[in-house]
Amino acid sequence: MSQFAINLLFVGASFALYIGIAIWARAGSTKEFYVAGGGVNPITNGMATAADWMSAASFISMAGLLAAGGYANSSFLMGWTGGYVILAMLLAPYLRKFGKFTVPDFIGDRFYSRGARLVAVACLIIASVTYVIGQMTGAGVAFSRFLEVSNTMGIWIAAVIVFLYAVFGGMKGITYTQVAQYVVLIIAYTIPAVFISLQLTNNPIPPLGMFSTHAESGVPLLAKLSEVLTELGFRDYAADVPNKLNMVLFTLSLMVGTAGLPHVIIRFFTVPKVADARWSAGWALVFIALLYLTAPAVASMARLNLLTTVYPDAAGQVTSYEDAMNNALVYDERPEWVRTWETTGLITFTDKNNDGRIQMYNDGNADFATTAQARGWEGNELVVNNDILVLANPEIANLPGWVIGLIAAGGIAAALSTAAGLLLAISSAISHDLIKNTINPDISEKGEMLAARISMGVAILLATYLGLNPPGFAAQVVALAFGIAGASLFPVLMMGIFSKRVNSKGAIAGMLAGLIATLLYIFTYLGWFFIPGTEMLENKPEYWILGVSPLSFGAVGAVINFAVAFAVSYATEEPPQEIQDLVESVRYPKGAGTAIDH
Repeated sequence: MSQFAINLLFVGASFALYIGIAIWARAGSTKEFYVAGGGVNPITNGMATAADWMSAASFISMAGLLAAGGYANSSFLMGWTGGYVILAMLLAPYLRKFGKFTVPDFIGDRFYSRGARLVAVACLIIASVTYVIGQMTGAGVAFSRFLEVSNTMGIWIAAVIVFLYAVFGGMKGITYTQVAQYVVLIIAYTIPAVFISLQLTNNPIPPLGMFSTHAESGVPLLAKLSEVLTELGFRDYAADVPNKLNMVLFTLSLMVGTAGLPHVIIRFFTVPKVADARWSAGWALVFIALLYLTAPAVASMARLNLLTTVYPDAAGQVTSYEDAMNNALVYDERPEWVRTWETTGLITFTDKNNDGRIQMYNDGNADFATTAQARGWEGNELVVNNDILVLANPEIANLPGWVIGLIAAGGIAAALSTAAGLLLAISSAISHDLIKNTINPDISEKGEMLAARISMGVAILLATYLGLNPPGFAAQVVALAFGIAGASLFPVLMMGIFSKRVNSKGAIAGMLAGLIATLLYIFTYLGWFFIPGTEMLENKPEYWILGVSPLSFGAVGAVINFAVAFAVSYATEEPPQEIQDLVESVRYPKGAGTAIDH
């Protein structure tokens, strides 16, 4: 059986499973559409939350980022994990106690303001749409390679599949689909990692293999990787970062963004009791840890495999790196996986010195220029998209075809599961918060369901368009979404729970200030509304204000949000006494019943 047939079998079987579950669990009411009826088991919800959380960025891009940047990109891992802990400890049980369907629902009632609700809807849609771009981008990468179609066609296929099971199933269908997707993605991620760890270190446990001895060279794997990297002008894999402020702000941005993500928060409204929300969070952290502990190992091993594919002599004990690097891989003898990924456009080769060999090195390192010239190199000739490393890893390591098919299904599952959750959050905000609670309070339940499904369909079309024209690769786009959510929604949720003094005027001013400041900073470097060519400054460290990257500005935006909200609140009247009493009651997350539509 050909590799394409194997891929088609695995991916097709997973699609059939997802759509079958959506039909079986089709939502018949708004409560089932928004919160799956409010009766989901905590373990089931924990697994669904993990799938919702571990998006294409986690499955596809995170290891690619760690592989490309080493320690410098560990912020992604620390920020996402730390943010989930904040969400589980400081937000989830309290929001569950409030008993609402959506995040704007909570904000609108807590701050007794239709304006606050509308601003929250706008913040939610902007953050969620930006986030879903990354999922569609990741899905396009996976589909284009494993179904042997163009990246554009891959994104359209992903849109159709999400439409089929998300629009009809709602939260009820999505919940059980995400359980299946978690099982698929975690198996797909760990099995190739075990194979590769055994190959490189003889240790079957990837996180331990990363710190074990590299079998072929006899030196520690990370030491071997750093050795090869520095010989090619790249940064040492474990090197410290020069701009620690930016790293700290970026980590904080991811943390507060994680805690403010509406599609994850609404998952805690689906369980029967507040205690179940806490248990759901605990189980989700366990399920997430299975992948997050494996990702750094996958990253380091993928980077070493890639480099030693291009420079085979560098894999063993090297007496002269000069000889090893001069014996680079002949292009016509490149492995089959390089040929197949070249057809997607995600690997490109340009023979700059016309020697028929592949030279891959850091041609942006001015200090390495003399060494490169002495070797007869005239520039880096192989460009590899970071998003392909996890998906290509089994092929790089010559693993069996069924493993490649499995990781194809896993990568697609990761992208689709989070895309579905985000689209549901967008749909709920439009149909429930905008139409039901603002524009037309008398709308029937059937009309609200129709509005929810139409708005989700429109959101899918918008996400598909933006996925075809993304402002960066999957994890970068996701980081932008986290910054927006962290600067706009996280502070108002925290103040809504823990401060009785913040009023509606303060909440609205804070959300607008945080959102506008963050968007202006991001658009300055990445283009207005992410349109290519409209950026005002180059996205380079020398042009950043105080060295703060656009990806890191979410933390600054959150501080602005807090400061403006408190300043305006203390300059105006106190909230009504009944609202202060409500905040007091929400602080004790005990005794809440099912989610209700106040």
